[in-house]
Amino acid sequence: MATYDNISRYIHISNQGIMLNNDVIYRPDNKLGSELLVDAFKTLGLNYPKFYKMDNLCKLAVLATELLLRNTDFAGKYKPEDIAVIVSTANSSLDTDRRYWDSVVAGAPSPSLFVYTLPNVMLGEICIRWGIKGENTCLASEQFDAAFQTDYVNSLLDLGNAEVCISGWADYLNGEMEAFFMLVEKNLTSLEKHNPKTVQKLYDRKWKN
Repeated sequence: MATYDNISRYIHISNQGIMLNNDVIYRPDNKLGSELLVDAFKTLGLNYPKFYKMDNLCKLAVLATELLLRNTDFAGKYKPEDIAVIVSTANSSLDTDRRYWDSVVAGAPSPSLFVYTLPNVMLGEICIRWGIKGENTCLASEQFDAAFQTDYVNSLLDLGNAEVCISGWADYLNGEMEAFFMLVEKNLTSLEKHNPKTVQKLYDRKWKN
């Protein structure tokens, strides 16, 4: 793998709060899960009305992306087709699947829930929000696999299939949640090298300091 693929920014979101590049930018006030996501979105001054209609997994992924890209030149720097989005998840859309099934059992199937019963919908929401037209892939994994994810993203960049990638992990089930997103760019003097060891280090660093 090439050594010039670098992590310019990264973000963690969990029920403990939100960290951007290892700086705490939001702490919840006895809020968890969906309530935390909505409160953080408002408190941090974000504005995207469609956010409130999304399911919890999409809210988590979109919030992570909004904060990852805020105050960057991302939108003007890259062509839509040169941007990739690669996100892995463990529980997929199970949180919404269960809620949708409950609506079926109750005799009133909810179309607004049904549209979110695929995990790759979160990628669609990110791409719509930012006008991304490059490769987007949702990977299923029991846990975040730094080595596989890093190799996948580096291959995209090294082969010229993308110039930049939003890469990471998003998982939500029964109020338990975690997102770890990185902005990986080519030919950049940046925060961290994009290799498995560094990615695992950044992922494991969350809230330990």
